[in-house]
Amino acid sequence: MPKFAPEGYPFIIISALVTVVVFVSFGFSIALIPFTAMLFMFFFFRDPERTIPDAHNLIVAPADGRVIKISKEHEPLYLKAMTKGVSIFMSPLDVHVNRSPCNGNVTKIRHNKGRFVAAYRDDASLKNENIEMVMKTPYGDILVRQVAGSVARRAVCRKKEGDNLQRGERYGIIKFSSRLDVYLPLDMDIKVKLKDKVKAGETVIAEMSSS
Repeated sequence: MPKFAPEGYPFIIISALVTVVVFVSFGFSIALIPFTAMLFMFFFFRDPERTIPDAHNLIVAPADGRVIKISKEHEPLYLKAMTKGVSIFMSPLDVHVNRSPCNGNVTKIRHNKGRFVAAYRDDASLKNENIEMVMKTPYGDILVRQVAGSVARRAVCRKKEGDNLQRGERYGIIKFSSRLDVYLPLDMDIKVKLKDKVKAGETVIAEMSSS
């Protein structure tokens, strides 16, 4: 049986009720409009199972989508160090459930209010509404940032400070098109390229350097 993100059930139920009411009141042809919306809600909030790689030194994609940025930059707020960053853009057609990139303990969660510019823009990470999660991991501290977009107006983090996460474990969702940034220690080897398509919990985006 298909699995859906729990945050999607209100949207699915409301669109189904509207479809029934419109069908009874106005007939099949008009009911096609809310029916199509209902089908989209089923599609958007799908939450398929993933095959999680088990090698101990891997970082997996925290989101489905396309890699839009790979960077080497100083993260001044939490990690206070030079990092390697990977940004993933999620279109409305991608699965929007977010998964932990690796094993670790959540040491900080911060919800930052902001704007809703297009999530693929470079300035979206800092200007847009976002939720930042810092994790203490076997590889050092990492930062994962859920970023709302021009359509996405709500990010959801299901975890709290002190929680432990396993690689590939579901931890949140961003409703409708959005972006996710992850900042990793410098000794990580990035395994993806710009424009690569990735799957949350399944695609390896980085590996601990053997040097």
